[in-house]
Amino acid sequence: MQNMNGGGLFIALVIVGFVVRQQLRVRPVRRNVSLIVPVVLGVLGAALIALGIASVVKDHSLTALFVVLLVASLAVAGLFGAVRARTVRIWREPQAEVLRQGAMATTGLWVASVAVHTGLALWIDHAAGTGSLGAASLYAYLAIGLGTQNLLVRRRAVAL
Repeated sequence: MQNMNGGGLFIALVIVGFVVRQQLRVRPVRRNVSLIVPVVLGVLGAALIALGIASVVKDHSLTALFVVLLVASLAVAGLFGAVRARTVRIWREPQAEVLRQGAMATTGLWVASVAVHTGLALWIDHAAGTGSLGAASLYAYLAIGLGTQNLLVRRRAVAL
């Protein structure tokens, strides 16, 4: 994430911190999966990926390695989301409300996920030879990971 400016990196870290903090709180599992945060992150991610691609193609052509790494990064996000979903504790209260709370393993997997994305982002930017697409893909990475986790947690909650 070498090409992300200080402000962009700060905003990304604040978002990751907020998401991790929310994971550790006890909160209800809503009937309709809360996809607001993943959708907002996804829109930001799509816009930043488009800008990142524009920054790359300005000086170089896109290579197959570059595209494969970007797709692999987003697939890894979904994989981490699926694994994290299994670490979230889900239970039914006597009033029939279903609650959820992430565990320390959830936090550890978030940290690992961001570390893996950082490595892939550096590789993407190296493969592109220019631009900041790797760093720009963080928002899409978070959207896919969080969206996958939320959907799978909701599926487990419905089964209770």
